Amino acid sequence: MDWCRYRFRCVWRLAAPPDAVYAVLERAEEYPRWWPQVREVVPLDETTGTARFRSVLPYDLLVTARALRRDPAARVLEVGLGGDLEGWARWTLTPDGNGTHALYEQEVEVRARLLRALAVPGRPVFRANHALMMRGGRRGLAAHLRAV
Repeated sequence: MDWCRYRFRCVWRLAAPPDAVYAVLERAEEYPRWWPQVREVVPLDETTGTARFRSVLPYDLLVTARALRRDPAARVLEVGLGGDLEGWARWTLTPDGNGTHALYEQEVEVRARLLRALAVPGRPVFRANHALMMRGGRRGLAAHLRAV
């Protein structure tokens, strides 16, 4: 097992239609407005930007994200990641009654030196940190969608 590789899968059920959710998720530069753990997003061009994340642990992750797929008809958003995390992340949105089933998938390898050094003892803490970040994102997005 490569202790520096992670695969995450998270489902959010949201009380807004998929197209409304897609419209918010496709504007990554606005994530810090509603997702507390996304501290900063800086667009570099039409398809690339940098982001800084921090959840419970006192450590920032810095990544460069590059759009791989933006498909409003299929309601899929996928980015390639480089920097402290290398890999990809994807949102897939489908109708769920009057709301949305939002599937988040991510496969990454940790590249940050400190996190690699702590890979074995830190793995459960890193996974919990990610889960808390995703919980904060779901709550923030739900509140943002209610306010729009």
